[in-house]
Amino acid sequence: MSASPNRFFDDMSRLFNDAAGAARSLGREAEAAIKTQVERLLANMDIVNREEFEAVRDMAVAARNANDALERRIAELEAKLAETEKKS
Repeated sequence: MSASPNRFFDDMSRLFNDAAGAARSLGREAEAAIKTQVERLLANMDIVNREEFEAVRDMAVAARNANDALERRIAELEAKLAETEKKS
């Protein structure tokens, strides 16, 4: 009689282990499906990735710095021109 309860518990243990494995498998499949859908949605939304954003940001910073340098240079040249005009 003692073998019967042990077998019952062994069977129940196997059943629960199989159910847990199936649940993990379903979870992985659901995660993969959701990831695929999100990637498809993002691709259709024309969203830029991080690398593209940083490259454009760096270009904008460089352009702003160049613009500031040119503004300073123009101001210097205008000041020199004004001095030259005053002397003449």
